[in-house]
Amino acid sequence: MTVQNDVTAQGVILTEAAAAKVSSLLAQEDRDDLRLRIAVQPGGCSGLRYQLYFDEREFDGDVVSTFHGVDVVTDKMSVPYLAGATIDFVDTIEKQGFTIDNPNATGSCACGDSFH
Repeated sequence: MTVQNDVTAQGVILTEAAAAKVSSLLAQEDRDDLRLRIAVQPGGCSGLRYQLYFDEREFDGDVVSTFHGVDVVTDKMSVPYLAGATIDFVDTIEKQGFTIDNPNATGSCACGDSFH
């Protein structure tokens, strides 16, 4: 198994606010073997959609980076789609949740769940 540990290879950035939220959610799970996995999969009305979930597995070619104490894993097929993307967590009166600012997305659907 080849696991890369290079932030520039992954290209994804997890902000401090997002890392704090992920740390909080991991603490609720009470498991120390989980990492945040970020993937791009076919689907949604625009063709591609983001997947964020906790995963204990590692696959050949996975890129692993650590941001503010949180391990982030991206599979080798998703890396090109996520190069330069910033994952943040917002908690305002209008909106709460993870946001992804991806310079590779040329457009998205109205609901914001998918991109192309």
